[in-house]
Amino acid sequence: MAVKVYVVFYSMYGHVSKLAEEIKKGAASVEGVEVKIWQVSETLSEEVLGKMGAPPKTDAPIITPQELAEADGILFGFPTRFGMMAAQMKAFFDATGGLWREQSLAGKPAGIFFSTGTQGGGQETTPLTAVTQLTHHGMVFVPVGYTFGAKMFGMESVQGGSPYGAGTFAGDGSRWPTEVELEHAFHQGKYFAGIAKRLKGGSA
Repeated sequence: MAVKVYVVFYSMYGHVSKLAEEIKKGAASVEGVEVKIWQVSETLSEEVLGKMGAPPKTDAPIITPQELAEADGILFGFPTRFGMMAAQMKAFFDATGGLWREQSLAGKPAGIFFSTGTQGGGQETTPLTAVTQLTHHGMVFVPVGYTFGAKMFGMESVQGGSPYGAGTFAGDGSRWPTEVELEHAFHQGKYFAGIAKRLKGGSA
């Protein structure tokens, strides 16, 4: 029976969505793993989004909190807002009270990936503060650590990501994930899927 990995994200300008696609590819490269990509509901009106210059959303289906229980492992992606997850993702987590009461997510592996505007904008604080959501659900946080290898130590150019997970810098919105950042995302998906598979009783 296939291991179900869900990639659940919120993306306002498309940077997190780009990482999510690579994470999906990485997870899908592991034999016996079935990957589905989802986005959470938008909380802002079309009028406000238009004034903010946000592009149209991707065609990824909107997930409901209850659907999280169907997954064997979940990777959550979101942009930062003042060093923490965006309100749209927080609103989604706030709606998972029923799952918490039933402990439906307890024991499931979970990972995090993210986008920030600047180098000091939360590549570590964003995932670190998000771990509280996973903890209250009893989920098993799976950081990518330094398994991506030597490229995590590269100093030739600016690159997002941290031991917590893959990441990118959006700058003023015009900067898009670099090749290394996308490779990091692919690696995280593959690494996480292997862990999820082992936890379900298979060999990665």
